[in-house]
Amino acid sequence: MRLGRPLAPGVAVARAYCPDQGPVHGPARQLDPTKTPDQIRRFESACAAAAQELDARIAHTVAQLGQQNDTTILHTHRQMLADPTLADKVKLAIRDHGLDAGTALQHVLEGYESQFAKIRDEYLKQRVADLRCVVGFVLRHLQGRQSSAPPFGPDEPVILVTHEVLPSHLLLSQHFRLAGILTEVGAETGHAAILARSLGIPVLAGLPGILDEVRTGDMIALDAHEGQVHINPDFEVQTTYRRLQQAEAERRDRLAGNRDQEPVTVDGTRVELLANVNGADDAALASQVGAGGVGLYRTEYLFLTHPGMPDEEEQLATYRAVVEAAPGRTVTIRALDLGVDKSVSYLGRHDEPNPALGVRGTRLLSASPELAQTQLRAILRAGRYGRVSLLLPMVSALEEVRWAKGMLDDARLSLRRQGEPFAEDMPLGVMVEVPAAVACLDDLLEEVDFVSIGTNDLIQYLMAADRTNPQVAHLCEPSNPAIWRVLHRIIGVCIGRGKPVTVCGELAGQPQSFLPLLGLGLRRFSMSPALVPLFKDLVRHSNALEARAVAERLMRMKTAGEIRDCLAEETDRLMLHSCIKF
Repeated sequence: MRLGRPLAPGVAVARAYCPDQGPVHGPARQLDPTKTPDQIRRFESACAAAAQELDARIAHTVAQLGQQNDTTILHTHRQMLADPTLADKVKLAIRDHGLDAGTALQHVLEGYESQFAKIRDEYLKQRVADLRCVVGFVLRHLQGRQSSAPPFGPDEPVILVTHEVLPSHLLLSQHFRLAGILTEVGAETGHAAILARSLGIPVLAGLPGILDEVRTGDMIALDAHEGQVHINPDFEVQTTYRRLQQAEAERRDRLAGNRDQEPVTVDGTRVELLANVNGADDAALASQVGAGGVGLYRTEYLFLTHPGMPDEEEQLATYRAVVEAAPGRTVTIRALDLGVDKSVSYLGRHDEPNPALGVRGTRLLSASPELAQTQLRAILRAGRYGRVSLLLPMVSALEEVRWAKGMLDDARLSLRRQGEPFAEDMPLGVMVEVPAAVACLDDLLEEVDFVSIGTNDLIQYLMAADRTNPQVAHLCEPSNPAIWRVLHRIIGVCIGRGKPVTVCGELAGQPQSFLPLLGLGLRRFSMSPALVPLFKDLVRHSNALEARAVAERLMRMKTAGEIRDCLAEETDRLMLHSCIKF
């Protein structure tokens, strides 16, 4: 037995399929300068062939499944392939470095990988997997290789064993029934992992060397709840896992049935389950799983993946796509929140001594008024296509909100003068993620329409502890009394002033935090789309009055140990009535 890291929960027993993986990395080859035009033509031909392949697979998937949303990631890959920036970089590498087309393409991919590796936000870091998919398509055509199908029947379940799970593994596996995935590397914030969770496909990562141990046809039993995998298990282990698999299937069917159910507690309290997204594909997934809307759309991904400042039309097209894909076309768009580990070279910003306390969020926008004005205009214009709200990040003073409102007035005035239609009455909110915002919350609420609590940064700043530092990360766990007292104040003040309040940090997606948050009066939770079905089941087995009693008991506790025990006890009790396995 080997132990791995679960990325998507579930149990599976099936034969292994170890396909030829992705690009074949060969030694770099220097070109004779006279061969440069030929290599550029080879690259362009391979791109055209890859585009035709993607178009055909999109059409096939729509024809087979009848659901346009199931091809969203394929459309994303098609758009990436059509982006001239990637092609221009490859052609430049061919011309300036004398590389053949395949080596140049790998060189450009490695540059992107290096850039994304510096990002500490795991969700954004894992977006490079989408680029690897696109590069893999082009390289395969450059190398004249065809995609291979497993040597099994189309109805026989298989467990894919690969170095890294890519979105194309999930959406293009039309030759076989995918029962599970084992990978050497991977993160739970990757597109493929998120999609796997929504499809009920278990994924177990963190298995270095697994490709050396497994061969196509080997029997595999995996439990992506406990993080266990057995290679060629005996009959007894197979039987045990097949029983677990059957129980898992019944549990999954029950959760799937929640999609159109209202998230209402047993005593009639309605809860809104919203989704955190980074783009249109995430928003489409939120619709598929039954989310009530998008509670947080992070716009920085567009900027991080763009070679230069996205212009207004480009931003408008991106924001409109998210709005049109979102559940009920309801989206809260957060203004650009670059800074700390998320930076772009074209803004000309340099390293800061302490970037976590530096120019980020609304501070960056106020320091770059042209950037702010362009984004605000695009967001206002996108507001025509749905119910769109604007969220200001990293607010620490009332003056920052008033400055932003002034910029919004300027954007509206310029749009009116140009005759551009836009959303006239767009709600404005603030992220409460700085202790200063908690202290002056009453003043901020006089200027805004709603509040979103960014618990990730709020807890980090409150505890003066870097959550990525293993020596102090325990201080950021949701068991510290100070954290709950601050949340109690924020939620209570917002309720008292009649202002909607949402938790959109990791805390909103942690089952052990659900009951106390509900008991404090929170009614809006924004989380990864993949978690929505699970939390809908949680809500429907919860009692708001009992949750209030839990919160009151928790607020009297003075140590992290007491709170930790309380959360564990209440979560276990809730599990007795729910189909969720944490």
